[in-house]
Amino acid sequence: MKACCAIAAAGLLALAAQQAFAADGYPSKAIRLVVISAPGGTTDVLARVIAQHMTESFGQPVVTDNRPGGGGIIASEITAKSNPDGYTLLYAHTAYSVLPSLHRKLNYHPVRDFAPVSLTALFPNLLIANNALPARSANDLIALARAQPGKLNYAAGTTGGTAHLAGELLKSMAGVDIVHVPYKGTGAQLTAVISGESHVTFATLPAALPHVKAGRVRALAVAAARRSPALPDLPTVSESALPGFDVSAWNGILAPRGTPRATVDRLNRELHRIVAIPDVRERALVQGAELIANSPEQFASHIKAEIAKWAGVVKFAGIRLEQ
Repeated sequence: MKACCAIAAAGLLALAAQQAFAADGYPSKAIRLVVISAPGGTTDVLARVIAQHMTESFGQPVVTDNRPGGGGIIASEITAKSNPDGYTLLYAHTAYSVLPSLHRKLNYHPVRDFAPVSLTALFPNLLIANNALPARSANDLIALARAQPGKLNYAAGTTGGTAHLAGELLKSMAGVDIVHVPYKGTGAQLTAVISGESHVTFATLPAALPHVKAGRVRALAVAAARRSPALPDLPTVSESALPGFDVSAWNGILAPRGTPRATVDRLNRELHRIVAIPDVRERALVQGAELIANSPEQFASHIKAEIAKWAGVVKFAGIRLEQ
């Protein structure tokens, strides 16, 4: 009986949302959701789930358009130069806030040229180590690194990617010398740690967790601000060693600058509705994601804070993808 009531209530909410959008004429045609990543990845999967639910609610198709080129530059540029009418949106991830520090010249400004709508998801990272490394916590790792400067190394799949930046953030905050070893992709960096070729790495929860549970690697800490429900007894780097350490990958939706505030607010309310749907939350958990929605102002503040944080890390590490 309760299940039937819940289904009926959800149907009424969806109908009410559709009628509210129809009342002011938006949307009256298809919406293009430009996805910053390639098809098949976690970001793409969540973008498609959200697009599906938006389509059902709006009564208009929401079509995903994957544009991964330039690490996210192409997708961002397309959206920034689109008509600010709410019919072209950007589905962005963490790279959006890192790109300004890695590239001297972008044909858009990540703050001035966009109207943030809302965060949609956060992805915790894990700090994991080879089983033979005599460290069982982030604090142990830092102590070991201080005792052996330049002797430990960490694997990272992409230069300027999350694992690379997380390693450099750890080094800068802890004041230790751990050598960065680049690999071609997350799979290769995990294999390197499992085999002992590399000592530690940072990896997203869905990528790392199967290896942790199988005993192939040791989880030292959660790299996000909060503990993960998947590993509730595993402390964070912040609580165990470095207060304020937080490497959570994120997803979020932005519109071009000049998009009417009423349109941004309606999209924001729709995202709040979608991330609260139990089935959507369960599908996200499989991808290692914590669904979240916030206000446009909160999302704008998050982006600015992320840009500032990663700018400091990039400067510390001397990372540059172009001259």
